[in-house]
Amino acid sequence: MFEINETHDPNLRSWIDSANAPDTDFPIQNLPFCHFVYETNKEGYAWSAVWSVGVAIGNQILNLFGCAEDGLFDKFEKLGEVEIFLENLIYYQSEAADTLFKFRRQLIDLLREGVSQELQQKVSRHLYPITNCTFDLPFEIGDYTDFYCSIFHATNVGSMFRPDNPLLPNYKYIPIGYHGRASSIVVSGTDVKRPKGQNRADQNAPPVFIPCKNLDYEMEVGFFVGKGNNLGESIPLAEAEDHIFGLCLVNDWSARDIQSWEYQPLGPFLAKNFATTVSPFVVTMEALAPFRAPAFERPDGDPAPLDYLSGEENQKRGGLDINLEVYIQTEKMRAENIAPHLLSRSNMKDLYWTIGQMLAHHASNGCNLQTGDLMATGTVSGREKHERGCLLELTWRGTEPIELPSGEQRRFLEDGDEVIMKAFCEREGFRRIGFGECRGRILPAE
Repeated sequence: MFEINETHDPNLRSWIDSANAPDTDFPIQNLPFCHFVYETNKEGYAWSAVWSVGVAIGNQILNLFGCAEDGLFDKFEKLGEVEIFLENLIYYQSEAADTLFKFRRQLIDLLREGVSQELQQKVSRHLYPITNCTFDLPFEIGDYTDFYCSIFHATNVGSMFRPDNPLLPNYKYIPIGYHGRASSIVVSGTDVKRPKGQNRADQNAPPVFIPCKNLDYEMEVGFFVGKGNNLGESIPLAEAEDHIFGLCLVNDWSARDIQSWEYQPLGPFLAKNFATTVSPFVVTMEALAPFRAPAFERPDGDPAPLDYLSGEENQKRGGLDINLEVYIQTEKMRAENIAPHLLSRSNMKDLYWTIGQMLAHHASNGCNLQTGDLMATGTVSGREKHERGCLLELTWRGTEPIELPSGEQRRFLEDGDEVIMKAFCEREGFRRIGFGECRGRILPAE
């Protein structure tokens, strides 16, 4: 695990003023990675499009390839070395963690307050306003696995369908997960069409194929695999986080009526794979070092994790204190200029299993994880009603509709609704850092 170091100093400031705002997601202590496109005729040049790897700093994106071409990364021996690093960000983080360690410090040396005007001018040529950029998926995602690691979410959902036995016997022994669909993962801001599927709301009649009626979101946190493992080899829990590059936000859109009919006996399928939205920014594990937390404290009587999922360091610091928020803005709200409405607040430290345990379990049978694979936590819910991370829980399967400031009600999502997810970390003695937004709007079914 990364330790707290000089890059987390709360007194570090940037010559980019917006990075010093107390409520920014992207102070100099964060510097999350992204892939971006900027269409420009900057400085009078003919129209062109810049596509590059970048980091977010305040309200700007720094073009890392542009900086490399200008020779600004002088801690690297040659241009080719830094270009290879940028083209293989995850690989280099895992195979040579000191390279990312060195690169983070190089970025801070370019962006910190007090650098010369000459250097500021050189760096400024490679800064682009976030509002003028579009974003691609952070990495090429080959595989996607979704877990089910919030015991509060699992208990709530189980109570709806199995009131006398909400948790199945394996839940407290094993991080439950399923393999999702990588090809339908989209970046924040992409519209999502309402899916069609089999619905058997009338238990006395055959199913019908219709547009989903009970469309839902799920507030999740994702993490990208850096270093993979060979087929047939496992990853010890003590080394699991060495294989994680960083975290993003995930909205695992869910068609609840389709899901309730199809999930037995093999679990999620078409109710989940029509779309999954991820945020464009990847917050590195090093940036998150000040916000580590103990693993979930299991109540008396709960079984201890099996040996391969148990470790002193994981128990002491395996959790992450990340605040998660979900907002909704309906079509009517947009038309009437009503701000998005807060639906829930939860926290990642309430997960029953840590991300290290998820990854170690995934590879425990010799499954070969690969660079760029995405894993997600499952819906992150807390103990209280306002901490429930999806509408299925918040409305208790539609029986307790939510009142919106526009006078509308919601049991599940309707066409035109936009879901906006946000996350941030706060701790006394450190700068607040954030994840940006993960948003998507529902379009009608075809």
